[in-house]
Amino acid sequence: MGTPVAEGKDERQFNGRDYILEESITGDFAIVKAWKADKYGNLVFRKTARNFNPMAATAGKITVVEVEEIVEPGELNPDEIHTPGIYVNRLIQGTFEKRIEQRTTRLSGE
Repeated sequence: MGTPVAEGKDERQFNGRDYILEESITGDFAIVKAWKADKYGNLVFRKTARNFNPMAATAGKITVVEVEEIVEPGELNPDEIHTPGIYVNRLIQGTFEKRIEQRTTRLSGE
């Protein structure tokens, strides 16, 4: 409020606090990767994928999700679902090579 960022933008007050209203970011497509999904499209993300993938999935007019595993409805714990299936239009189960890096060192004197 009161900065150049707010100039020309809609300002409103909610519960005694001033806010600047912005339009949301949307795209024609959102392509994201999730760890697991059920057949209804409810998504679970792992590790750093939790940072932006849930929001990206909700920002697309059409959301396509690649997952490592698709399970039957009811197999996911409702408390662990990060994005509800209402935002997902297409599910793809990918095949992933899980690489394990190994550090090899030589013993001294060899």
